[in-house]
Amino acid sequence: MEKNKVEITGINTNDLKKLSSKEMEKLFIKYQTGDMFARELLINGNLKLVLSILKRFYHKKNNLDDLFQVGCVGLIKAIDNFDLSYGVKFSTYAVPMIIGEVKRYIRDNNSIRVSRSLKDIAYKTLKIKEEYYSKYGYEPDLKVIAEILNVTEYDINNALISLKDPISMYEPIYSDSGDTIYLYDQIEDKKATNFSNNLEIEEAIDNLSEREHHILDERFIFGKSQMEIADELDISQAQVSRLEKKAIKQLKKSLK
Repeated sequence: MEKNKVEITGINTNDLKKLSSKEMEKLFIKYQTGDMFARELLINGNLKLVLSILKRFYHKKNNLDDLFQVGCVGLIKAIDNFDLSYGVKFSTYAVPMIIGEVKRYIRDNNSIRVSRSLKDIAYKTLKIKEEYYSKYGYEPDLKVIAEILNVTEYDINNALISLKDPISMYEPIYSDSGDTIYLYDQIEDKKATNFSNNLEIEEAIDNLSEREHHILDERFIFGKSQMEIADELDISQAQVSRLEKKAIKQLKKSLK
């Protein structure tokens, strides 16, 4: 696929018409008086809006034909609920609705089946983050969200992880001067694990500084971003990154 181009099966996107603001206004007046043909013209005249939104969702795991159909559902909902008295451009009103439909589809069609209760926690968490950011200009940490939802921080982190796409065992998760660590390197082989190995791991971890130990826990157990940890420790994201790399390098050296 070429950059910034969206291909949909059976549709020549070059032939799609784009309505002017005056044409849109006239059609909405007709539709809101019961003219269903005007509704059809509004849908066809805004398909390019759907396509422009899909560019940000292009990924080899997503079927663009399916996403286009879902985006059209959001477009139709926007058309059916839009009112000229809102005093805003139709695209301003429609874009969030189209994006919302597409995001819900992607989340609900994750290849791993996730329990409804876990999804509910995840969706509520995302909603709280959006509302909190809108009100205060920054996102709340997991502790605040946990108190609002009356669940544990672990529950929230687990719920958010459940929305992510699965990745390959051979996905590189760390690289330093060509020495790459892959996901399968971090998977425990219970048959090969013994008491001696556990002691070596514990000793290697004990040799880390308290701050390094804390950063690795927050990153790889609680799934926090480097920026979140930086805010928590009142240091820069670059410092967190350096400490994380140093700790991983030290662990690798100790366990050789």
